[in-house]
Amino acid sequence: MKKNKYLVKPNVNNPRLTKKIQGYDEKKNKVRTNVIQEKTLTIYLNSQEIVTLMTIGDHPKYLSIGYLLNQNMLKKSDKIKSIQYDEDLGIIAVKTNKKTNYEKKLRKKITTSGCAQGTVFGDIYDEILKTKLKSKNKIKHEWIYEISKKINLTPSLYLEAGAIHGCVIVKKNIPLIYMEDVGRHNAIDKIAGYMYFNKIKSNDKIFYTTGRLTSEMVIKTVKMGVPILISRSGFTSWGVELAKKTNLTLIGRAKGKRYITLSGLDRIKY
Repeated sequence: MKKNKYLVKPNVNNPRLTKKIQGYDEKKNKVRTNVIQEKTLTIYLNSQEIVTLMTIGDHPKYLSIGYLLNQNMLKKSDKIKSIQYDEDLGIIAVKTNKKTNYEKKLRKKITTSGCAQGTVFGDIYDEILKTKLKSKNKIKHEWIYEISKKINLTPSLYLEAGAIHGCVIVKKNIPLIYMEDVGRHNAIDKIAGYMYFNKIKSNDKIFYTTGRLTSEMVIKTVKMGVPILISRSGFTSWGVELAKKTNLTLIGRAKGKRYITLSGLDRIKY
């Protein structure tokens, strides 16, 4: 199998993302093992504090912009005047050409089932329920296995230290953008931010995640306009219900050459 060329992928050599800690194995022998570094990132939009996220801290610009886009606080038509990041304080400040005030919106939030506690605001659900993905993008039956294999063979922080989720944007059977974080919602937001800055279209892409296919993952995928979502993990009932309502192809338990499709079967070419 040819070595896959990613646009961006996990940087396993970045010393800021993991640290060595001494412990003991089952025989009480001393061992040193890699653990994931976890940091706070507080996002400000036009001087208003929006949220504090727990993250590994590798792509703060992409994470902050992707989060704001996926929460309807930033529109693709908005002009970003500046992005200032202070690594020591764990703060990133985004300024746009419009005045914004999300005080009411911030009071109406739902804590999701995602790792590191994701958040989705109530108005997002209302918007998603009115959305129907019209993309006719297809995925070949054999690609599902090929995609999983290529991603599993890619060096990652998960292989180095565990305790982390990965999300990948794929075109046909070629993984392009691979992000990891302590919460899968962070990983998908980083991808959204990367695609925004690099003007990458979404309706001909496939999303792959290592995490559960929850309502939050479905919402973020639909919000980004990606028509197919795959996971090696399982489903939640609300995630499946939202996928069916929005015409998202939902493929789960993709391990080896086995998988289950619970929504959007018409996009799979057998």
